[in-house]
Parts: sequence; structure tokens; C-alpha cells
Amino acid sequence: MEKVKCAVIGLGWFGEYHLDTLKQLPAVDVAAICTRTKSRLEDLAQKYEVQKTYSDYHDLLEDQDIEMVSITTHVKDHFQIAIDCIKADKHVFLEKPMADTTEECDQILQALKKSNKAFMVGHICRFDTQYAMVKEEIEKGNMGKLVSMYAKRNLAGFITETHLDKLSAMFGDGIHDLDLMLWYSDSKLKSVFAQTTNTRPHLKYDDIAWAMFRFQDGSFGVIQNNWSLPDNVPYAIAAEMEVLGTEGMVNIDNSGKNFTVVSKDRIAYPESKYWPVVHDSRRGFLKEEFDYFIKCIIQGEKPKVITPQESRDAVHAIRMAEKSAAENKVIYF
Repeated sequence: MEKVKCAVIGLGWFGEYHLDTLKQLPAVDVAAICTRTKSRLEDLAQKYEVQKTYSDYHDLLEDQDIEMVSITTHVKDHFQIAIDCIKADKHVFLEKPMADTTEECDQILQALKKSNKAFMVGHICRFDTQYAMVKEEIEKGNMGKLVSMYAKRNLAGFITETHLDKLSAMFGDGIHDLDLMLWYSDSKLKSVFAQTTNTRPHLKYDDIAWAMFRFQDGSFGVIQNNWSLPDNVPYAIAAEMEVLGTEGMVNIDNSGKNFTVVSKDRIAYPESKYWPVVHDSRRGFLKEEFDYFIKCIIQGEKPKVITPQESRDAVHAIRMAEKSAAENKVIYF
């Protein structure tokens, strides 16, 4: 079988996770990697046995052998790199959020109108078995009419220290759950009221956020993001969701409490679902997400689990929530 030749642009910790995962897919040949940090580039090229290295992604895009790119740069760099990759006629996997602003997302959508290649934003929660099963329960009619949705996605302060100079807790994590709510409701948003605060004023963005969305179908959606939990919390992330309908409900506890490790100095709930390494191999929903995208490329199909328009709408909704918090008023869509 001929393999899809791909490249990874952006090699921070999550970029390396992308690289590691793609290396293990039988239908993929990781042909190149790109980052501006030369030492990082050399180290990862040697570690993962990648032959081609680039410090400028423009040079990479001139490589005709590269069919697909995975973009894992900072969100403020997403727009231009994505546009250039689309124009270079590459298949594009773009980490969430799609871009930094709604306007940038709209320009990406415009560029995609001239492309016949696969494009997908990495909203990994849509590939989480539990969240995906909620969607199936709703589509089967088992929930009745949706009434309300609530979700929290909270992190310890030490994990978020560097992130909060780049993006807010709501934009970094709230976008996951708001995207799921838009997916579940299949309804447009009517309004949002949000409040945020910053427990660490030396950091640029707020680390605590609550937002209540009203959907056009009458249902509510509430998201909570607290990026300043005590450093000794036993989990990597505290994620929970409740979806309530007129005829049923679903509760998800995604903080890893079903897998508890007790040692002499701690109790921990290690992350074991999204990108764990077992038997020296990357597993989890990140791998499933990439496997789906690669199959779309091979079969000549556009991804349907999440569309570019849906990814754009999630960015727009979170930015409107941030506007609501900044202006301390309800914002109407």
C-alpha cells in the first residue's frame, strides 16, 4: 500500500505527540518536520528517524513529495500557515482552535472553496468514545428534546502558567465543550453571558471563566474553565459533562477516576485515554483522530465528523463569550 507522505509543522510538546502518533500509523510516512528551533529540529529528526528537516515552512511546502501537513503551532500562527498549506495543495490537519479570530476562520473557509483536499481541525473530543456516544444517543431520540448542557474542564495552575500568556482558559479549553454542545444541539446560538477573572495578574489572560449560552432551540449550555486548581490535584484534567433532555440524561466524568494509581507519596489519576504510551506505542483518541483523517485522504473524502464551518463557529462563539465578559453584558449573535 502506498503511504501518505506527511509533515509536521510546529514541534512543541503536542507537536511531538503528533509526530509520534503519525509515525505509528501503517498508512503514513512522516517525510519531514519543521520548527524554527534548530536544536529541537535536529533532536526530533534523530529520535524519530525523519530524513527531511525545515526551519522555514515555506521551504517545506515547495516539497512536492509532501501530501499532508499537520499544523501544531501557536494559534496566532494558524491562519497564515493554514492558508499557505491550502494554496500549496496539501491535505491539512490543523490543531484547534481553527484560528485566532472569526475573520481569520472565514478567510480559511474561503480558501477551502478552491481546494479539493481534505481539511480538518483537531477537535479531539469528537473522537472520545464517551462524548461521541452521547451524540449517538441524541440522534437515536433517546434523550428527547435537549434542555440543558453543563461542562467543566479544569487544570492545575502549574500546567497553565505558560499557556496563559498565549490564550485564555476559555479559548484554550472551553472551546472543546462548546464545540460538543453545538454538535449535540445542532442549533445556532442566540446569546451568551460570561464572566471571567484572573488569579494571577502577572499573566496576560484570565484563568477562570464561566459562560452561559442560549441556543435558538431554547436549550442552555454552561461551560466552566478553571485553570488555577491547586498544584497537588491528583488528575491531569478535571473534565465533566451533563446533558439533560426531556426524556433522558447523560453524565460523563472524564477526570480519569476509573484509573487510580496509589504510590508512597501520592494518589494520581494518570491520563490514559487521549494519548497514552503503552508497550512503547502511542495509543488513544489522538491516534484514532489521525487514523480517521488519513482514511479520508486515502478514500478521497472530506472529513464529516467535524467540518471547517463547525470549527469556525466554535471560535466565533468563544470570542463572543470573551466579549461578553469584557463588556459585562449579554451578547446576542
